[in-house]
Amino acid sequence: MRQIFGKSHNGNLKEAVRGISNPQLLMLMSNSDQFEAHVKELEEIFPGVPSIGCIGMSYDTKIVEKGVGVVAFSDGVSAVTNVLEKVSVMPVRYIERLEKDVNSIRGSHNDTVCIDFCSGNDACVLTTIYSVLKRRDISLVGGTGDAGKVSANGQIYEDAVAYALVKNQGGRVKAYKENIYHQMKNHRFIASQTDKANYVIGALNGKPARQVYQDILHVTEQEITTRTFQNPFGKLNGDDTCIVSIKEVKGDALTCFRQVNDSDVLVLLELGDYRAIVNDTIRTIKQDFSRVSAVFSVNCLFRYLLFTQNNYMQEYLNEMGRLGNHAGLVGYGEHYNNRFVNQSMTCVVFE
Repeated sequence: MRQIFGKSHNGNLKEAVRGISNPQLLMLMSNSDQFEAHVKELEEIFPGVPSIGCIGMSYDTKIVEKGVGVVAFSDGVSAVTNVLEKVSVMPVRYIERLEKDVNSIRGSHNDTVCIDFCSGNDACVLTTIYSVLKRRDISLVGGTGDAGKVSANGQIYEDAVAYALVKNQGGRVKAYKENIYHQMKNHRFIASQTDKANYVIGALNGKPARQVYQDILHVTEQEITTRTFQNPFGKLNGDDTCIVSIKEVKGDALTCFRQVNDSDVLVLLELGDYRAIVNDTIRTIKQDFSRVSAVFSVNCLFRYLLFTQNNYMQEYLNEMGRLGNHAGLVGYGEHYNNRFVNQSMTCVVFE
């Protein structure tokens, strides 16, 4: 298979797709001002080609911050794209669409992946989608776009998740998740006084969540929302830890970017040696694949900000680019199978 990334830093879609021909799948990553126009124009240029899209920054070896990026898969790929609607209420209402699409593509764990762009309510969406994918043991990689909008096949949807089922006809696929954080000392908490709908943590071990965070890290209230780059929470999920980013302070409570429930076990995390961790991820992929056709990844906005502040973002893209053709989305939350995580990287590698 072949992956092409086309881009235009000033939002000229025709310029972005100039090198794309005979695509089997298109993924659009646009800006909020031009998203609707780009969705319509992309369908006009490539009528009937399966496509999904969202609002967000994109990249290959360079970041596209405000323009438009298009990823095209061709030469030995089968793809079907669709959407589940009303994801904030009941995405399962549309689950038959996904069931039919999974059956039609005849995918398996070794050769098929689901890539999704979501507008919100990610945890519920992933539970719904993965209830179908797990029957075929198909992996999922994706993320959340901006402004509550996604697109599928030339149509724009709000409160929805757009997905692409991608089958590699010439080799394997495999999904990966990268975590650059580890547990800080023995800080472990039971969450309480939570507001699930608004992602609020009221108390940790019975004490106000804001005060607990400040007392451990010796930071002011104003510093909390930037300190989450170095010290997010982690929600224990079996042997895995799902990162929970802090969004803002709400009185004595903390509002986060993913849901935390009463009695959830949380730990405090700290930033590790991200250069070494990235190199380990690249080394693992090279061990798993002697030949890489493409890598599509989703990097968290907070990772982008952290790497940029530390003058590492360009080096990171260069390192990932050495794997093969690498492109991706800067998301507002990352998806890996049935898990919704923050401050992470998820990717799918095509042989």
